[in-house]
Amino acid sequence: MSGEPKHETSAKADVLHDEGVPGDQHLADLSNEEERSIGKWAAIRKNPWAFAWCLYGVWAIMLVSFENQAAGIVVGIPQFRKDFGFLFEGNYVLDTNWQAAFSGAPGASMFFGAIGAGQIADWIGRRNTIAGALVVSFAAITLEVVASTNEMFFGGKFLNGFATGILQSVAGSYVGEIVPLALRGLTTCLIALSFTLGPFIVALIVNFHGDTGDAWSYRAVFCAQYGFAVIAAVFVFLMPESPWWLVSKGREDKALKSLNRLGYSSVNGEAAKRLANIKVTLEEVKQETDGATYAECFRRSNLRHTIVSITPLVAQQFTGIVFAASYSTYYAQLAGYSVEDSFKLQIVQQVLSMLGNVISWQLIDTTGRRTLTLYGTIGLTAVLWVMGGLAVGGTVQMLRGAVAMILLYCFLYNVTIGASAYVCLAETATSRLRVKTFAIGVAVNSLFGVFWSFVLPYLFNPDRANLGGKLGFVFGGLCFPTILFIWWYQPETRLRSYEELDEMFMKQVPARKFRGYVTESQRRGETARAVENAAAAEEKV
Repeated sequence: MSGEPKHETSAKADVLHDEGVPGDQHLADLSNEEERSIGKWAAIRKNPWAFAWCLYGVWAIMLVSFENQAAGIVVGIPQFRKDFGFLFEGNYVLDTNWQAAFSGAPGASMFFGAIGAGQIADWIGRRNTIAGALVVSFAAITLEVVASTNEMFFGGKFLNGFATGILQSVAGSYVGEIVPLALRGLTTCLIALSFTLGPFIVALIVNFHGDTGDAWSYRAVFCAQYGFAVIAAVFVFLMPESPWWLVSKGREDKALKSLNRLGYSSVNGEAAKRLANIKVTLEEVKQETDGATYAECFRRSNLRHTIVSITPLVAQQFTGIVFAASYSTYYAQLAGYSVEDSFKLQIVQQVLSMLGNVISWQLIDTTGRRTLTLYGTIGLTAVLWVMGGLAVGGTVQMLRGAVAMILLYCFLYNVTIGASAYVCLAETATSRLRVKTFAIGVAVNSLFGVFWSFVLPYLFNPDRANLGGKLGFVFGGLCFPTILFIWWYQPETRLRSYEELDEMFMKQVPARKFRGYVTESQRRGETARAVENAAAAEEKV
């Protein structure tokens, strides 16, 4: 407002901003230095609205986790197998081909949804893309609820895959774009929490309704998705557009307004500093990118950005999470647990998963991304091999021991790579291509998910290979190349600004030297802070 007195810092910020690139660089350096100097709680108090909208992004992703878990857990509901399956040796079982289709088809459509989202979100913005995905999801949920045939249920799952691919890619990258540096580890770990909280709610619903003996024993699961979608839809048109996207489109005035809505004040110059930081980072990245196409993700230093960003997420598919998440209830029943007890074990599994994620909130910043991912994967490897060994024994006690290993696995997974993968994906992607890199990660992860969805029923089911818990040997073996990659190529990105990370990738700093490397951005930030402090001291005199 023209009638309001402007704070002295704001006047200084405006002068620097008007000077062009040199002023922007100074403000950007100050922004980076200030963000490095505050902790988590201080960042939440300073930027509560930015944190709140990060939580909205996490909520939108919870719809993805709910849908993914629902697809696997309904197989453990006897009434679902009766309505959609056939009798086999006195028990109702789901046809292996349909079981694979129900699990695999959403992964396939998620692949295309994610890839499409990366382009669409750069055309029409993050907010409009999320809104479109929610419309598709409403239609898909309705199909799942009213389905009475395998074909109709398949159609609902397939359609919802497009929506979940879009939501996971765009909402995840949106969180990475608006979150303050001190909260980046926490909020991206919360993305992983959504993948445990959604399944926990599914498990509760199945525990209370899974044995009602009618179609609502499984329809209740799909109806609950309306709740997530409605809440997301209510707030989607209130969400501030990503200032990174607005700056990339040359809409700096709107980007500044978006920053104001995210809680960055124009009175003290905070919004101007943040805007300058975005402008400088995107301008520097242009040296390595000719545009914002998918092809650019695989050129020059961007190729390393892309590989390092997506590998931890893709590696999740090789550590056995598909088996642990989708087949644990069914395996518990095969191991001798009653249907009721298997549902209760599913609740225990999700509680342990959530507890593991909560622990990761602190470890992700104290131990670092690289360390947590590396040693976590080593621990998962050991658990998988023990599970496989117990399954070979075949006695009731050993099979129940294998079930216990699944519970331990879920806890450890969510402390480590289950949480850190989303952190690595959100912050290691190059700034100009973040939504596309995120989309590639989700798409490739989905592609391997499709593979396992079709293969696992044939390896696991009693009427096929009947490996059961011996799948621990398969996934335990696949963990070894993952461990080697993380050791050699995964850098430490803790408390690094996007400008710093882009600089280190462009300078081809080796992965194991990231932790101690001093960037030009750091040096400039320290100098800028010293200048500001000296100026403040002179003013006092």
